[in-house]
Amino acid sequence: MQESPKYWKGIEELESSPEFVKTALSEFGEFLPMKEAYGTSDATVAPRRDFLKLMGFGIAAATLASCEAPVRKAIPYLNKPEEVDPGIANFYASTYFNGTDYNSVLVKTREGRPIKLEGNPESPITRGGLSARAQASVLNLYDGGRLQHFAIKGQKAATDKVDQEIRTKLAGVTGRIAIVSNTIISPTTKKVIAEFAARYPNTQHVQYDANSSSALLRANGGVLPSYDFSKANVIVSLDADFLGTWLSPVEFAKQYVTNRKVSSTKKTMSRHFQFETALTLTGSNADVRVAAKPSEMGTIALELYNEIAGTGSTQNAKLKKAAAELKAARAAGLVVSGSNNVAVQTLVAAINQALGSAAVDLASPSMLRQGDDARMVQLVNDMNSGAVGAVIFYNANPAYDHPLADKVKTGIAKVPLSISLNDRLDETGSLCYYACPDHNYLESWNDYEPKRGYLSLAQPVISPLFATRQAQDSLLTWAGNPQSYYNYLKASWRGVLTGDFQKAWDAAVHDGVAMGTLSAAAPAPSAPAMSVQQAVSALSAAPKGSGVELALYEKVGIGTGSCEANNPWLQELPDPVSKATWGNYLAVPREMAVTNKWEQGDVVKITANGKSIELPVLIQPGQAKGTVSIAIGYGRESAGKVGDKVGANVYPMAMITANGIQYANTVTLEKTGSQSPIAQTQTHHTIMDRMVQVVQESTLAQYVKNPKEVTEYEKIATPDGLEAPNKVSLWDDYEYKNHHWGMAIDLNSCIGCGSCVIGCQVENNIAVVGKQEVINRREMHWMRIDRYYSSDHHKDEFETKGKLDTYAAMEDPSDNPSVIFQPMMCQHCNHAPCETVCPVLATTHSSEGLNQMTYNRCVGTRYCANNCPYKVRRFNWFSYTSNEKFENVNGHMFTDLGRMVLNPDVTVRARGVMEKCSFCVQRIQLGKLEAKKQKRRPKDGEVVTACAQSCPTEAIVFGDMRDPETRISKLLRREDGERAFHVLDTINVQPNVTYLTKIRNTEKSAFSVEENA
Repeated sequence: MQESPKYWKGIEELESSPEFVKTALSEFGEFLPMKEAYGTSDATVAPRRDFLKLMGFGIAAATLASCEAPVRKAIPYLNKPEEVDPGIANFYASTYFNGTDYNSVLVKTREGRPIKLEGNPESPITRGGLSARAQASVLNLYDGGRLQHFAIKGQKAATDKVDQEIRTKLAGVTGRIAIVSNTIISPTTKKVIAEFAARYPNTQHVQYDANSSSALLRANGGVLPSYDFSKANVIVSLDADFLGTWLSPVEFAKQYVTNRKVSSTKKTMSRHFQFETALTLTGSNADVRVAAKPSEMGTIALELYNEIAGTGSTQNAKLKKAAAELKAARAAGLVVSGSNNVAVQTLVAAINQALGSAAVDLASPSMLRQGDDARMVQLVNDMNSGAVGAVIFYNANPAYDHPLADKVKTGIAKVPLSISLNDRLDETGSLCYYACPDHNYLESWNDYEPKRGYLSLAQPVISPLFATRQAQDSLLTWAGNPQSYYNYLKASWRGVLTGDFQKAWDAAVHDGVAMGTLSAAAPAPSAPAMSVQQAVSALSAAPKGSGVELALYEKVGIGTGSCEANNPWLQELPDPVSKATWGNYLAVPREMAVTNKWEQGDVVKITANGKSIELPVLIQPGQAKGTVSIAIGYGRESAGKVGDKVGANVYPMAMITANGIQYANTVTLEKTGSQSPIAQTQTHHTIMDRMVQVVQESTLAQYVKNPKEVTEYEKIATPDGLEAPNKVSLWDDYEYKNHHWGMAIDLNSCIGCGSCVIGCQVENNIAVVGKQEVINRREMHWMRIDRYYSSDHHKDEFETKGKLDTYAAMEDPSDNPSVIFQPMMCQHCNHAPCETVCPVLATTHSSEGLNQMTYNRCVGTRYCANNCPYKVRRFNWFSYTSNEKFENVNGHMFTDLGRMVLNPDVTVRARGVMEKCSFCVQRIQLGKLEAKKQKRRPKDGEVVTACAQSCPTEAIVFGDMRDPETRISKLLRREDGERAFHVLDTINVQPNVTYLTKIRNTEKSAFSVEENA
């Protein structure tokens, strides 16, 4: 007979059990001094106070934050840390900057654990917006791949020993000392480097950017202009993905959408022209897009300049139109370029100057790109020639992300003293003799000046998890300054804050932002590297492109691959355009694929610049003819379990020229005969003319003419031939007496960036599943962004010609398609089809309009998923955080450390249950409870879903539709009969999510019924 399970009767029995004592001593022996305190040689009893200490350790150990001392022993929660209440979230203002992407943030902590980032609405730059990378960066804190101690030759070493040896060797260095970093926008960090250089006068600081803007700096006399897209009515972009990856996308997206929103009181829009090689996020949102080869960008810039100057004769009709509209707009015109060619950037600057563009600001320049390509190339050569005696790498990994990576590796071997301050033994750090790992930014104090005159602060929100040290403290120590970086930073701010310093300092830390500058006085701008006439001559004489041209680009999620590569949330974030995850690929136009008889997933060998890699083919609409493109940021070798060997490294395929790094080249392509499937979350591309039921689009001209005709409302044909409204139902309608929660999504404002997808994933503990499971169509995202292309084939051809092949061809996108992004989540239908088929009532309707899931009831029949017309339900096929099969793809959550990021307000679902969007019901309940304490209703804006809060363009509005004063109620009243529509309205499921028709500033709408007819 099987013995019944044993249950502990109480703490007394548990604390004296041998099993508990054994576990306690093995796991927390250093914190429980049982032998010494209680005089027993074989501790068989854990006294109750030690038991309670142990139980409290999980929350207490991670609680001491800011400048408090690190945890040395278990602390009973009986002695509650100040400002920490169990179950209550605290928010701290801070700053995220990874060398390329800047965001002012609010860090949400629970019991001392950072678990979520929100945008800081106090920031005049990012204004509450947040990028997908910043959203996901909280997981980097709990990355077990971080180096957890100081090291010598990769082996653990005492900090004091490392410091002593480094100081001794620095004092005896012959040759230069080089500090190599990516762009540093911290004024106080630069002061620390200057103090280090004062102690060792032969020190030079070299900054470089993996995705360089060196040409933009050189063309503007060493100053990086700041831009304000809200001041531009006509925008012309030459290969600048300013909504996705170029300079400051969150800031630019906020500005850009200001002139893209339309309403009954604002019927004007900016006009956006995009000339680019690969179809980017920015190009997807353009009104007019022209696909061009990289070698043609110089010609386009030259012809545009000539047209503005009145001497042009271009045959490109769209370019001529762009120039004419720029000239008409004058100060409200703006031209930007993502090129790293000085001649191109010189002409772009000249065009903006000729227009008198109010959108370009040189008085308050941006600090976000300071890399100097020429200095970095010189340093690499000097390292190999023996001229460098010591090199210190700070948040820089040139052995991976520089085109001269091979020379970097040989150069490090020739430098007598090499030190890495990087957070892990990455490709560069593993080659260095000493490793002194930096804190994560959530464990650090720092300041930032992303734009002259605009400051922000970072503060630690958790004590260091490992035996690391902030890089600035390391430099101060080696410079002989015993002061902590916190005190050094605070002293640095005394010249900025006025009045009572402590009070002003506390306010700045609280707000996270301040006005003023800590940077040295701006020097007079140097002369541009090239005159306009020299630029004209250089571009006129440039050779025409030949062969297949390669364009390298940066992805919205993975970026340059520096600190994003080992983040599973970002690896599984679908690219906004290709919808591909987990790796890069060779994007080719359809014509090239047909000519070479390539199918998607065929592996091709790519050779450029003497380097060869192999990648699968992805047929990409919008890719310029005669070109291919590949994303940088992949092919890591020493990133960690998640990021290693994902994709291929294409940095070595960039060219080093006199102008700097050129992210384009000529390539040869050879089919290998093997296959590698691409993990895409969306494999259908068009809606095959079912526009009215799914997405709707119209033109600004039509909207101005008659707003009530831009949105179609389908009706059901009755047997007698009459049309009847599709409101007849067998359901009893719900009566919402208190709250009725709903969401509105403006397709005009949604740029498809994916920040909402990551925000939802972080908030709701959504699992990562890995490449193979995505291929199996088992991704777990509760929210997705559907991307639809326009097609050159139309349903009317099928109906008139009766050809099935024409209907099938309607799934083929245009070679240069228009694009619509549509966020899609559970629609919380009032007549929900899922609710009627669940045999165990696991999914039910709430009295406030929510389609609820009771996970403990769900037995996994999946009837609800089969019955959902929107396909937004996700079945949890595996226990992704404990199944060894997923350890590498979900490595963070596989450990206790990684699980610290989980939101305790949301259940972690077990295997075999259905899950989906809940409208962040935990946030709704919190808002209601807080309002109830004050005996009132929740105010508009107090309850915001994670997706709405994450959106940098405010495309998503959430609120109580029962309250006539809420923003969503006013919006729906205003848009009723104009732009508001429901997806699949004809099936009468009555969703609580409303969409607003997309309006384009074009003569024709690629998706419109009129054009298709």
